[in-house]
Amino acid sequence: MTTRATTAGRQFVEKASVCTLDCPDTCSLTVRLVEGRIDSVRGSHANPFTDGVLCAKVTRDTAAFVHGDHRLLHPLRRVGPKGAGRFERVSWDQALDEVHGRVGAVIERFGPQAVMPLNYAGPHGMIAGDSMSMRFFHKLGASQLHRRALCGGVRSEAWTGTYGPAPGIAPEFAEHARLNIVWGNNATVTNLHLVRRIARAKRHGAKLVVVDPLRTKIAEQADLHLALNPATDVLLAWAVAVELERMGAIDRAFVDANVEGYEPFMARAREWPAEKAAGPCGLAALDIRRFAAWIAEAEPVVLSIGNGLERTRNGGSGIRAAIALPALAGKMGRKGDAVGGIILGAGYSFAKTNAKLQRPDLLAPGTRTLNINDVGRHLAEDDIAPPLRALFIYNHNPIVVHPDQNRIKRGLARDELFTVGIDVAMTESMAHCDVILPAATQFEYPDLYPAYGHHWLQRAEAVLAPLGESLPNTEIFRRLAARFGFSEPCFKASDDELMDDAIDPADPRLGGRRPHAIPTDKAVAMNAPDGRPLVLFDNVRPATPSGKIELESETLAKRWGERARLAGWRSPDGAPGGPWPLSLISPASDRQVSSTFGNLRREKAPMKLIMHARDAAARDLRQGQRVRVWNDRGAVVLALDIGDAVRPGVVASEKGAWLATSETGQTISALVSADLKADLCEGACFNDTRVEVAAA
Repeated sequence: MTTRATTAGRQFVEKASVCTLDCPDTCSLTVRLVEGRIDSVRGSHANPFTDGVLCAKVTRDTAAFVHGDHRLLHPLRRVGPKGAGRFERVSWDQALDEVHGRVGAVIERFGPQAVMPLNYAGPHGMIAGDSMSMRFFHKLGASQLHRRALCGGVRSEAWTGTYGPAPGIAPEFAEHARLNIVWGNNATVTNLHLVRRIARAKRHGAKLVVVDPLRTKIAEQADLHLALNPATDVLLAWAVAVELERMGAIDRAFVDANVEGYEPFMARAREWPAEKAAGPCGLAALDIRRFAAWIAEAEPVVLSIGNGLERTRNGGSGIRAAIALPALAGKMGRKGDAVGGIILGAGYSFAKTNAKLQRPDLLAPGTRTLNINDVGRHLAEDDIAPPLRALFIYNHNPIVVHPDQNRIKRGLARDELFTVGIDVAMTESMAHCDVILPAATQFEYPDLYPAYGHHWLQRAEAVLAPLGESLPNTEIFRRLAARFGFSEPCFKASDDELMDDAIDPADPRLGGRRPHAIPTDKAVAMNAPDGRPLVLFDNVRPATPSGKIELESETLAKRWGERARLAGWRSPDGAPGGPWPLSLISPASDRQVSSTFGNLRREKAPMKLIMHARDAAARDLRQGQRVRVWNDRGAVVLALDIGDAVRPGVVASEKGAWLATSETGQTISALVSADLKADLCEGACFNDTRVEVAAA
């Protein structure tokens, strides 16, 4: 959709688009262009859920992100030391020839598994994400990457292990809840439109409970904020389950009909009644009982689970135990006009055809898969055979985002490693590459956008041509495939054809349109066949092997070991008086989306560390003072912010900062262990980090 108009003597064009950044809301946009440049961006009403409202980050920084002097506009070849950021401009043919020659030499010496993509979730479109790129790497025979372990995988495994690959309820239902529970979700920063629904519910008398170690903006609005210690979510959920049982609030009819593994689950929970769980959780037993009572009394109850609680050693167990609570209390499904349940699994509302899009059939059997969290160790220590000798970094800034930052920096700095970078900006990771291929931004190509936080499918077309010599990811990998001699028709597919491979064109919800022809001015509702929204225990059933909610999961036991059969508890390391007595958590920022926009708003002052006044006094620290935060993996200098937003023993600093914000050349990712893994999915434990703090 395009509109043309004039205001204040300036002619402008407005075009429909979609925000592709790493956020569950996936907002519809209106982009205003003046003289071929993005002038402004605002929310549109094409997506009824986001409904014209847009976060300040995208509104403020999009034009600079697309047109700023940081843009990579031409292919580059490194001429200085890795990490120095010294490059010379080359042609596309020269760049592709060098990539082909250097990668070919690696394959000849070590085999194709010495090559690996290192990508994650830059733009969230299906086409720019993992489409032509995965076809290329599958055909090449490169090592595969277990990406979801970095973020989202623990939550996904916990959900599918309990409810199967079925969608939970849509976030719109939070508006009509009598009790909203926001657990580990910094929603004001990362889930803005859910917050709007919750605010409307509160205006009509609904209660809000927030479970989070940090007093976030939404926690400030809560009727009950449970500021528990990191990694203790499973204990809290077990204690609530025990309290529900004590009150006689377990819905035995619902449980008997719809739940597998109730007794084994409760046997573990009964070991942690409120009085016992209160200590390690850092909560009052009275508040745990109040939480349980509110769940028992309210109808309907809506639970929103964020990514915060997955990022600990007990992350999978915490989520599994938390999402069991609505089932135990019978707060699932539709009862008259009331809908209760869990806002999770939105991605399963879409008719994705990933195998058709990514073509895993091109991959040789037996090709290894490496955990993305272990890449730093593999690069720095050569602890696998064949060793990694060629990387393609795209849709990702691993130096900022990965745990154990210093180790991955050492790995990427090795001269034995040939690295191809594909990005829109000169990130710290791009500065370590040998060849850089300039990527188009999400406003410069068409794509399809299924959300991971709501049930609306959207499509966007390019609003302007790629700047300079930059190209969409799909075209970059088409050219790479051609240079490597891959001649199959799948490597010549257009973006429209890729879209038609991404979503089942026969899905009746598309109304007979091919996916590439979905209108750009109206999102498509992913409803049930009866036309109503998808609701578990109304028009959707769990998609587990038993067809029931599985609190005891054979699926998870087979996938992650016998210990994963039931939710469990591992005590966190570190204690007062030990070498690393403080627990560091890393919430999302209202200034950037992960690390995107992080280079646009660099501050002369260091990032902040939030600390409780009691911990500051014990270390003789003052408000605003520069402090050193360290452990045996690294050290960061931050500005101290003293208050009661965290409990004693916990400190917090925002994730996603670029290295330029720190005088040590490190950010808090340097302090996070890559070797400590969550109990599901071998996930990263960003919120399970032990540190000490002193004056800098």
